[in-house]
Amino acid sequence: MFPKLERKKVFRDPLYGYIYVTEAVISDLIDTKEFQRLRRIRQLSGVSMVFHGAEHSRFSHSLGVYSLALNVLEEVDILKQKLSEYEQIVYLASALLHDVGHGPYSHAFEHVFKVRHEKSTALIITGNTEIHEVLNRYDAHLAADIASVILKTGKFPIIEQLISSQLDVDRMDYLERDAFHTGAAYGRLDKDRIIRMLTIVDNQVVFKEGAVHAIENYLMSRYHMYWQVYYHPVARSYEVMLESIYKRILDLIKSHQLDDEYADYLKIIIENGFEENAYFELDDYYVNGLIKRFSHCDDLILSELCNEFLKRKLFKYISVNTNQEQIFKDIIDRNHLTAYEYKIDYISQATYLVDEFDIAVSKILILSKDGELKTLDQISPIIRGLSTSGIKSDQKLYYRDKTHA
Repeated sequence: MFPKLERKKVFRDPLYGYIYVTEAVISDLIDTKEFQRLRRIRQLSGVSMVFHGAEHSRFSHSLGVYSLALNVLEEVDILKQKLSEYEQIVYLASALLHDVGHGPYSHAFEHVFKVRHEKSTALIITGNTEIHEVLNRYDAHLAADIASVILKTGKFPIIEQLISSQLDVDRMDYLERDAFHTGAAYGRLDKDRIIRMLTIVDNQVVFKEGAVHAIENYLMSRYHMYWQVYYHPVARSYEVMLESIYKRILDLIKSHQLDDEYADYLKIIIENGFEENAYFELDDYYVNGLIKRFSHCDDLILSELCNEFLKRKLFKYISVNTNQEQIFKDIIDRNHLTAYEYKIDYISQATYLVDEFDIAVSKILILSKDGELKTLDQISPIIRGLSTSGIKSDQKLYYRDKTHA
């Protein structure tokens, strides 16, 4: 039996009004130092270089995902029949904690240091942490079971689909939250309709046919958010610069040319992999301090990158077709660019529409009016057209313009 709070806790949220917490375990998890660390990690990293309002944190997003998960539990009656009280806590806690392993400026950090936030999240949940202590206090199996949801081991298939699939509470929150803070008009979703139409058939999350138009809008909103916000070239330039700074720090540490105690926490992760105490120190504040400090270091490449990063002198970029790579080479040679001063960046709609939302892969299932389960493309001509249309791709060279350095 999981105790309730004597007085429910509330958080004022710009999207949902009040977010309510009634379970003691959820309240205690929010108060842990590992979850509070998410206040110090921005949700959208370099996007704020373009959309100045995008200063929201992974803390606010995680609370939002928890709120949506609770809403689903309250609105979808069949879930309470399918999930025991214990499984409902696993579900709500997984929604709350799903991003707790994100590193500072998350995607650039993961790319350079080869860290997967899902794995880091599971290690934080099961490791020597306050989160593990809280979970263990309520049930000895809780931490391992929540970690299994995060890693998608298949032990709790319904919960896994609700937390991480092609139509889940995580995506629904970040799309609308990111749209709100960037001022983009693309992320408006009919979440209430989607949630009301959600049901469970044979341990699969499916949606009644009445949700099709809302799901179409969701998919198109995500498509536009990726190309207009997440893949904005200025935001990508910021991320590429950050990757270059990370790479230079990494190489200097590995070659013992950067002996600075301020970098010790990062050094521990580089040399030993995940370590709870060091990882807790890694947030956007720490990285900003690192960049500020190294803007005065003796290594010319690192100091120049850090200075230009702080002054928002971002890498320039040029779009080039895949058969015109000589243009890239000419720019690289003409500017005498080192490996830290450019990146050929290729992005494709395949990453979003085909790989992630191809119906055969994601299997967004619709319960038709005649009681038959069908894939979304069988019901929706729009989605069928998108899944078979040409793939939009873009290739850019991001590079440091030394003529204006």
